Amino acid sequence: MSAAAGLPLTGRKILVAVGGGIAAFKAVLVVRELQRRGAKVRVAMTKAGARFVGPVTFSGLTGEPPHLDLWNPGYAGELHVELGGWADAIVVCPATMNLMARAAHGFADDVVLATLACARGPVLFAPAMHARMWERPANQRAVAQLEADGGHVVGPVVGLLASGESGAGRLAEPETIVDAVERLFGEGAAPRQRDLEGKHVMISAGPTYEDLDPVRYLGNRASGRMGFALAAAAADRGASVTLVAGPCELRTPAGVERIDVRSARQMELAILERMGASDAIVMAAAVADYRPARFSEGKIKKGDQPLQLTLVRNPDILAGLGQARRGPTPVLVGFALETENVLAHARLKLERKGVDLVVANHPEDGFGGDENVVSLVDAEGDEKLPRLTKRAIGDRIWDWVAQRLP
Repeated sequence: MSAAAGLPLTGRKILVAVGGGIAAFKAVLVVRELQRRGAKVRVAMTKAGARFVGPVTFSGLTGEPPHLDLWNPGYAGELHVELGGWADAIVVCPATMNLMARAAHGFADDVVLATLACARGPVLFAPAMHARMWERPANQRAVAQLEADGGHVVGPVVGLLASGESGAGRLAEPETIVDAVERLFGEGAAPRQRDLEGKHVMISAGPTYEDLDPVRYLGNRASGRMGFALAAAAADRGASVTLVAGPCELRTPAGVERIDVRSARQMELAILERMGASDAIVMAAAVADYRPARFSEGKIKKGDQPLQLTLVRNPDILAGLGQARRGPTPVLVGFALETENVLAHARLKLERKGVDLVVANHPEDGFGGDENVVSLVDAEGDEKLPRLTKRAIGDRIWDWVAQRLP
């Protein structure tokens, strides 16, 4: 199986149209994220867009030069017609005030606008501009017109602007934009996309920190990305989602309730309080196995002698959930990260902790990356997935869970 198999945008052809704003540099990240999820990407740029990001950057990423000129004498045919017909969807990123106003009024005097006028598939606008420009009545009329004409808009979000001020006008994050692209295709891009409608799922994510003193702690390198990807995927499939997150600086996915905790005992309490309302619980967090036996109220001073720490076991949250469960729900999913005998350890964890599925990370992958290689281990056997993005792995996990929910 190829690495692209199973990715949510495999086979989709996406045109990224780059407008002329400082946020144009993030279009590079959007292109990469689209490719990471399996899409074939081409790029068109306004002349202003090409002043912010060099066209050669997109040539290197996509394998072909971006389209800059509607009047390209080297192109035999109608470029805008060909591009509009080729693309399954068009992403305008960044969508500036000027670009959206011209598109809303039907202007077609450059390669981007003419291609939008010939679009066969849906068009997604990702606005980015100063907050005062975004709020301008003329801009809001243009946005409303684009939506009335069938366009889709993602963002902007509140955040730090290029001017140094803060407000609504910052480009949505690349992952959020690509998530919105997936939603354009409905069931074609995300199988059984609404199969979690009416279900409540709970996910743990990130590390836990066990404090030694007011300035030091024991922790690990878990990024939280897998748990956050699971939360985003579940929300997109219609679930009510609670995300119990250890210390990590990740954006909360849209529509997800987030509960921030620090230690393993705080995470256990938050999860047990909500267990009864959950149809499925996925423990993606890297929970610390041990904590200091004593917390020092003052900073521990260094000395000439070795420092000895006494550690005590933290609660095994996953095993506790398995013991507390009565009946087939909540469906319980755990994660395992081992350096050797991966599948054997995962199967042992499945049996000892009384869970339904263990997602085993293979040793070539650790913490923090955007992609992983995992195996799904259940009572019937195991399946090793190809290298996938964490979002795609999340969807494969929810595919498994959805089949087992009443």
